Amino acid sequence: MSSFVRKLAASAAAAAVLSVAVAPLARTQTRSVSPFITDVMPTDWAYQALQNLVDETHAQLGNIDILVCNAAVNPFYGPSKDIPDGAFEKIMQCNVLSNHWLCHMVLPEMEARGDGSIIIVSSIGGLHASTVIGTYNISKAADFQMVRNLSAEYGPKGIRVNAIAPGLIRTDFARALWENPETLKRVTATVPLRRIGEPEELAGVAVFLASKAGSYATGQNWVVDGGSTIV
Repeated sequence: MSSFVRKLAASAAAAAVLSVAVAPLARTQTRSVSPFITDVMPTDWAYQALQNLVDETHAQLGNIDILVCNAAVNPFYGPSKDIPDGAFEKIMQCNVLSNHWLCHMVLPEMEARGDGSIIIVSSIGGLHASTVIGTYNISKAADFQMVRNLSAEYGPKGIRVNAIAPGLIRTDFARALWENPETLKRVTATVPLRRIGEPEELAGVAVFLASKAGSYATGQNWVVDGGSTIV
C-alpha cells in the first residue's frame, strides 16, 4: 500500500491509510486512521473498522475523491476439498465483502458530487485456474465482476471503477516467491520481461486511473504482470 500512497501524494492527493504498518509513510501527505487488523475478526467489527476509516477521513481530510481497495489474504494452500470453512469465509470477507462495504460507504458522496474514482487491486489469479489457491482466485475473479457491476451502475453518475491485476510483485505477500534467488529465477523464466514487478510499477497505474488522464476508463481490469498472461 505504501507505494500507492506515495504516488498519490506526489500527485497532490492527500491520503488516508487504513493499515497496521503506517510508520514508513511519515514523509508523505498521509494520515493514519483507525488501525484495522485484517486477521480473523467478527463481521460487525470489520464493518465498523471500515466505517471508522471513512468517518475519520472525512473529519481529517474532507471529501473522498479516490478510493483504493488493496486488502487481501490467503490463509490456505492446497486442494479445494481441504479448505476449512473458516479459511474460505475469511478469504471472501477480506477480499470481496470488505471491498463491497467500503465502496458503498463512499459511493453516496461521489454520486452527490457526480465524480469519483474507485480502484480495486485484484490479481491475475482471478484470470487463471489453480489447484492450490483456488479460493483466493475465486475471490479475485469476484473483484473483477464487482468492478464491472459498479461501473455499469454508477457510470451514469460520473463515477469510474477499475481493477488492477498484478502479476508477481516484490511485496511481503509474495515474499516466498522472490526471496530465494533460485525460486525467483524459476518463476520469472517464462515472463516476457524476465523479471519481477516492483510496487511502484503498480502505483503508476493507480495514479493514471485516479487522475483526469484516466477519465474515460471504467469497468476495466488493468493487467500489470510483465506479460505473463499472454504466454
